[in-house]
Amino acid sequence: MASALEQFVNSVRNLSTHGNLRELYDVVIKSSDVLLKNVQHLDNVLETLDVQQHSLGVLAVLIAKFSVPNASLSDNRFLQTQEFISTCNVEQVRSAPDLFAELCHLFTNYLVETKSPIRGIALLKQAIMRLKYLSENQLTSIHADLCQLCLLSKCFKPALQILDVDIVSICQEIPHANANSSQFDAKYFLLYYYYGGQIYLALKNLDRALYFFEVALSTPAHAVSHIMLEAYKKFILVSLLLHGKVQQIPKYSSKVVLRFIKPLSQPYNDLTNAFVNNNVTEMNNVISKHTEAFTRDRNLGLVKQVSSVLYKKNIQRLTKTFLTLSLTDVASRVGLPGPEDAEKHILDMIDNGQIYATINQKDGMVVFSDEPDKYSGPGVLKALEEELALCMEFDNRILAMDEEIQVNPQYVKKSAGLQEEEQPSKSTYAL
Repeated sequence: MASALEQFVNSVRNLSTHGNLRELYDVVIKSSDVLLKNVQHLDNVLETLDVQQHSLGVLAVLIAKFSVPNASLSDNRFLQTQEFISTCNVEQVRSAPDLFAELCHLFTNYLVETKSPIRGIALLKQAIMRLKYLSENQLTSIHADLCQLCLLSKCFKPALQILDVDIVSICQEIPHANANSSQFDAKYFLLYYYYGGQIYLALKNLDRALYFFEVALSTPAHAVSHIMLEAYKKFILVSLLLHGKVQQIPKYSSKVVLRFIKPLSQPYNDLTNAFVNNNVTEMNNVISKHTEAFTRDRNLGLVKQVSSVLYKKNIQRLTKTFLTLSLTDVASRVGLPGPEDAEKHILDMIDNGQIYATINQKDGMVVFSDEPDKYSGPGVLKALEEELALCMEFDNRILAMDEEIQVNPQYVKKSAGLQEEEQPSKSTYAL
């Protein structure tokens, strides 16, 4: 083993024994080049270190192993990472959250490249729990990695266990070398909400999907990132599916986003205009014109769903004008190929509670009826109680966060400074 590696191992052992984690962190950071230059000896280094006692040293070695192409025939990085995440020293790991998160990011990329994302889901869930400081409501950058693996493997249940929890704080992944600046990369914040929106979209939970895409859009930014642009395209399509129109981007979003994101999404703007105008012909022309762009964005399936919703939207408009219509008339008025297609859409809408109607199979007539009273019964009362309890919980959270801000030294100092500036000077009184 090279002398530089021997010095690294000795430093890790001595500093870990004395519990000097800050100095150990500095040693680990400065030794990265040494580890990268001696990749062929790193397995020997791991054999001399104990995962529980020397977690920071093992962490640095694993990061180095994932940072270079693995040329050996037996790739043992997965098993080594599995052992580390399962048995590492939580205190040491939490003293270097930036390095622990970096290992998880590299591990995720490795699983994606080897096309085995499902293997890492349970491990990343465990990694999130080890990095969290406060509660399950805390967001770490590893959340985005877990959502990515769940999305690629189409295994959504593990992701829902974190996505269904409302985030109230962010894990500050701060290095000791610069404790005044946060290392939580905004990229992983955006990816968490973008991947989360896609997962909810796959599960047909359009309300939650729209909310996640909206958060990605309204994140403070100095430029429109590619993630935000892709989130906006899906935000448009989900808005049309859910509300029949594009929801407004929150006014508190960055000005640069409000200004530039729409011109960058012209095919989706054309689609929106055709949808709002209830023009089926124009809609089909837009889809034909921009099929390549929709396919490249992997949104063609959503676009076709929007096209289908436009037919249903036009059928709903008919219920406000007519009491009875033949299936042939319905197909002609909404632009469907024939009565069979009209019957299929109407039956689907009846099943989903979008319209109330009956179809006479004998003469092919549709009879539209009024919506029954849906605001009665114990189910409505239960739903109101649940909503009320949720609002009360949010109110308590806001009050707690407000109290925490008011006793924050930085806030108090800044607030006191503003008050002093607002005080009129003696010269003002003299005037």
